[in-house]
Amino acid sequence: MSVPAIEIESIQKRYGRFEALKELSLTVPAGSVFGLLGPNGAGKSTLVKSLLTIVRPTLCRGTLLGKKIGHRPTLAKVGYLPEHAKFPDYLTGRQIVSYSARMTKVVAKQATVKTEELLELVGMGHWADKRNGTYSKGMRQRVGLAQALVNDPEIVFLDEPTDGVDPEGRVEIRGIIEKMRDQGRTVFVNSHLLAEVEAVADEVAILAQGKIVERGRTADLVKSGSRFIVRALGPVPFELKAAFEREGAKVAGDRVECECEDAKGVQGIIDALRKAGVVVREVIETRTSLEEVFMRAIRQSKGGES
Repeated sequence: MSVPAIEIESIQKRYGRFEALKELSLTVPAGSVFGLLGPNGAGKSTLVKSLLTIVRPTLCRGTLLGKKIGHRPTLAKVGYLPEHAKFPDYLTGRQIVSYSARMTKVVAKQATVKTEELLELVGMGHWADKRNGTYSKGMRQRVGLAQALVNDPEIVFLDEPTDGVDPEGRVEIRGIIEKMRDQGRTVFVNSHLLAEVEAVADEVAILAQGKIVERGRTADLVKSGSRFIVRALGPVPFELKAAFEREGAKVAGDRVECECEDAKGVQGIIDALRKAGVVVREVIETRTSLEEVFMRAIRQSKGGES
């Protein structure tokens, strides 16, 4: 069994009386794409910066790539694209990536080759010699991705990597993230774009008010809330409506909606309608989106606090 890329037994961060991280625990499997979700101020960036020692946590027990968090040689195996990354406007894309390579002690000859490869990977090869000040937000994000990979990291932290990027660019960045996973890297993504995370993340955790309120494999979280809608030809008879509602289904007009894990759970409704002579004209399966899981978890966390 492989060692987790991140294994946090307990981490806490206080700013005076304010507790930004509340002794949370977290495990991120190696070679996966992990999504960290949460509203503004939840502590997402604080958690990442604590893992990278940019911020000094109040309490920290855990490992990063099998070594104690803060182990300096291990940090050399990490790539990082911060939110709102700023690079000098007078530098070109090539110079930014090359400079980052030298900062991470990549030897000059390898840095030159690596810079060209990464600029092509992120779709910036044709604009490599243009100044950063002329780039769009999406182009700057692409260059930021390239510099995050320049030291050939084992784990990459991306904070809002598709923020300000157009839909086509988001698809391309998602493809780059998938390539990283295919190469065996671990990718840790902070994002408020839930649909983007749902499309690419193997596992997710939802952070609210400094603590993890939901976590699990993405497929399991959305599968757990599968819904089926059965539509009849005409309104559902009153007797059946009452029976269905006693079983927890929702009935409105010609619609019967129920939550169940798979299609077997809806067969009883279909059979009852047919037995009553009601024509079933449509059965629709819908799955809970990650956004719905997110909103439910946030509501429950607020309810718990109150």
